[in-house]
Amino acid sequence: MSSSDSGDLPNKATVEEIEKGSTVHVSSTSKDLTRKVLWKLDTRILPILAVLFLCSFLDRTNVGNAKLYNLEADLGITNHQYDQGLAVFYATYILSEIPSNLILKKLTPQIWLPCLTFLWGVSAMCLGFVQNFAGFVGVLYLSTVYTRGELALRIGIFYTAASLSGAFGGMHPVPLPFYTMSTSDNVLGLLARGIAEIGTRGGLNKWRWIFVIEGLFTAIVGIAAYFILPNGVGTARFLNEEEREFAVNRLNAASQGDGSNREKEVTERFSWSEVGRGVFSLQTWFTAAAYFGILSGLYSFGLFLPTIITGLGYTADEAQLWSVIPYAVASVVTVITAFISDRFRVRGIVMLCSLPLAIIGYGVIANIDNNKVKYGMTFLMATGLYSSVPPVLGWLSNNSAGHYKRATTSALQLAIANCGGFVAVFIYPKAQEPAYHKGHTVILGVLCAGWFLILCNVLYCWKINRDKANGKYDKYRGFGDDRDPTFKLVL
Repeated sequence: MSSSDSGDLPNKATVEEIEKGSTVHVSSTSKDLTRKVLWKLDTRILPILAVLFLCSFLDRTNVGNAKLYNLEADLGITNHQYDQGLAVFYATYILSEIPSNLILKKLTPQIWLPCLTFLWGVSAMCLGFVQNFAGFVGVLYLSTVYTRGELALRIGIFYTAASLSGAFGGMHPVPLPFYTMSTSDNVLGLLARGIAEIGTRGGLNKWRWIFVIEGLFTAIVGIAAYFILPNGVGTARFLNEEEREFAVNRLNAASQGDGSNREKEVTERFSWSEVGRGVFSLQTWFTAAAYFGILSGLYSFGLFLPTIITGLGYTADEAQLWSVIPYAVASVVTVITAFISDRFRVRGIVMLCSLPLAIIGYGVIANIDNNKVKYGMTFLMATGLYSSVPPVLGWLSNNSAGHYKRATTSALQLAIANCGGFVAVFIYPKAQEPAYHKGHTVILGVLCAGWFLILCNVLYCWKINRDKANGKYDKYRGFGDDRDPTFKLVL
């Protein structure tokens, strides 16, 4: 095969440039192909993943919105049953993370992701017809499409769907179990409010329509995703033959440069030892615990933001508009931070700089009563929290090689981190309103702990790289996973 047939496959001298996310290659032809391939991947894959992500949040937060329209009274359930049911629901969601990631390779992303979305949507839709009480994966997928030096920016773009869902799906940008704020102090999401205007048409109450329409939308998106998402760059229909070959060669060249082996991962067979390597990795627990602190903050953010804004004298409708601004600013800064993270190939170091913004915000808001200052602090809090997410997600994926280890670490990280929702709800009871001093102080503490855990992981990764340079990992040479001495951990 000639050089031109392979899309001017990068030679060994350019592997480091590719691995760093650079688009500088041997010739103008390969440079143009890189731009074309990345543009098509960014415009065809990221949007559909972002919509899937948004749908998952809408269908997890609509329970809180539906409760405001007499869900409990219509079904004859108590607050205890409501909380109990949501506890089971979210526990199931969290525990399904690891099995889902392990299944992904077997069933392929094109089938598994749309199937999960469709079933999720149908389940949510069916909740609109229940009569009584008895009645994500995306990060792993992205890691198979982009090089290590391109991942954080794409996660950043993908994750901004979460902050935007704060504007469209409700004041809470992440799923809030046991959401119990009353109508007077809860600012409804724009979408939920719009659906509620349907009233009782068709014999269904407002809360039922919220489930039905949002669930139906999610199911339709799931069906569409099957026809849009490829299993990988090698089978992407939106790439021509030359672009597919170049994209595959590009990923393989980058993986060889960083000591991993994508070609080996394609044929890798499931092994419990790889799952064990993921579960007992110190990096998994350092980053998962830090992410737990970040998500605890994000879960809590939507609980007190309405109180702060209405405390400024705005009506509920006006407060909804004012609440969008911190999310919008956070989205922009998140993408910029992710770009910097990719550009300089650092993850933890970026977080050591971004997370203090949220720490300062919580430190101030926990000890003052001025609502104007509090509202100003929400910008620091949202910015610091959201901009820390792409680096922490990309970091563990970057430093885990071997498909099943990476699948395990990514899933376990998310499972542990999502437990932050339970913490946030119980430390922000309505009785503490409007100061929430105790809740803010607890979140401040877990964020500070998270910062030190990130520092520990940076030092740990630095030590592993030093040990590899000193020959302590030579026995793993040729393994093609993260133990290989040529595989350098990202700091």
